[in-house]
Amino acid sequence: MATATTAQSQDNAVYYHKPESEELNEGFNYLIVNPEKGGIMDLWRFMVRADIGSGAKFMESSEEGVIAGEATDHRWVILVSIIFRKVLHLIGKPLEYTGYGIDFFLNFLSQNDGLFGLLRNFMVGKVVIPQRGTETFISSIGHMDGRVELYKAKNLLEQVVDWVSAEGSVVEDSGNRALMDLCIMASKLAYENAKVVQNIVRHWKMHFVDFYDCWNDFQKENSTQVFILCDKPTDANLVLISFRGTEPFDADDWSTDFDYSWYEIPKLGKVHMGFLEALGLVNRANTTTFKYHLLKKNMNPSRSNAVDDPTSPSEGTESVSSKADSEIRDHSSDSEGPVIPPEMVRKSAYYAVRKKLRSLLREHKNAKFVVTGHSLGGALAVLFPSVLVLHEENEIMQRLLGVYTFGQPRIGNMQLAKFMEAQLEHPVPKYFRVVYCNDLVPRLPCDDKSFLSKHFGVCLYYDSFYNEQKIDAEPNPNFFGLRYVIPLHLNAAWELIRSLMMGYIYGPEYQEGWFSMLFRVMGLALPGIAAHCPMDYVNSVRLGSERIPLVSSL
Repeated sequence: MATATTAQSQDNAVYYHKPESEELNEGFNYLIVNPEKGGIMDLWRFMVRADIGSGAKFMESSEEGVIAGEATDHRWVILVSIIFRKVLHLIGKPLEYTGYGIDFFLNFLSQNDGLFGLLRNFMVGKVVIPQRGTETFISSIGHMDGRVELYKAKNLLEQVVDWVSAEGSVVEDSGNRALMDLCIMASKLAYENAKVVQNIVRHWKMHFVDFYDCWNDFQKENSTQVFILCDKPTDANLVLISFRGTEPFDADDWSTDFDYSWYEIPKLGKVHMGFLEALGLVNRANTTTFKYHLLKKNMNPSRSNAVDDPTSPSEGTESVSSKADSEIRDHSSDSEGPVIPPEMVRKSAYYAVRKKLRSLLREHKNAKFVVTGHSLGGALAVLFPSVLVLHEENEIMQRLLGVYTFGQPRIGNMQLAKFMEAQLEHPVPKYFRVVYCNDLVPRLPCDDKSFLSKHFGVCLYYDSFYNEQKIDAEPNPNFFGLRYVIPLHLNAAWELIRSLMMGYIYGPEYQEGWFSMLFRVMGLALPGIAAHCPMDYVNSVRLGSERIPLVSSL
């Protein structure tokens, strides 16, 4: 027994990462999965033999027992995460270049009025060359679903006033479908560049506030995009914040969804590390940043000397403990609050949006705000108010009208779910999670006995006939199992057939183009990916009806 204990202690010495400061990390646990640090044989030994030393090459933990216990007992989940992320890293650049090529080709055709228009322009020497970042350059998501008009737009602004002044839950209002439509259309619009966003918001006869392109520490680039609008420029009733989601040809975005790394906050629960980094809050290379930027009480409001951002890419590996005494207060706050360097306020999506939101709520005394997003954007949309709660931003949270997410992955475990349900469901529901049929992303990360990642909030589930159900969790929560293989592919075939009939059944605005149909053909092989397109979420909101389907998988 003594020998076994000694061997275990030696294993622990391999994988246990002693924090830079025991005081800073006390009570804060984490697990970081890095697919790049180990080889195929290490992965094989960890999966087949449960070799802890091999597993430690992929993982870093805060305390003894995390890898030997949770990670080893349920290592198949980590295996899936590592394999997917390794593949995504391998195809990252080819996928990115493919996306650039597809975007250029689609815009080249559309800006020259199709193939015949291109031939005509070529004959007269007036071929239009698309320029990325201009008001005419549309993303592949925008080409897949070119709709820009809002559902019942004429009544939307009048209904907004009623929702803001109402005491009850907006989800019970049948007119709420117009607000949901605004949210999914804004979530789809978030994939576009700033000039396109500004033009469409003005087309909606609303007020464009700002567009942010912020630092994502997981991807090590400015890739977290978010924009803000108001229903009108003065005396506004509604402020809407929309986060951009997972881009179809961005391997880093997909890798974020498949990341298994988590950070556990005492009394709150485990939070997805990649989503926290996408908000610009933390840096996994320096885990003490988590505690400083997630808990208000750990920031000293009495300091006033400016320093560099502790989570910037050039400074990220320095000890935060050496910088904590020289941070300065976020100038957007009029009260006691987190001490944030001004550089981080500019770079971080969370701090930049919070600063602007606080300013807008002061300017528009009657306004309430909505946060929305599709895919990764949905995760950031619900994580944003979660951090507001952690920072005790009570005045801001009192003005929250609702959070609407579409195809959103899970952001944490059951403990986090229960904590946020108490904040967002009482006295009335404020968080609504829309899931379309076999969409893969809402099933990530896995909901099983290892990570125990859980969704929360009101789930509005739509099948492939656009029937709506209010349920606790979507069918096939983990998207695995042989019994689902045939139904998934049959349903993908039905969605392809349906795409040919949409325009005839529901009208020309629902007619799908060749690019959309091509994407559905791809769905025959990858049904969960094809079902993730915002187009089906727009259709669900506009065509959805509360009926119980005969076949739950369709």
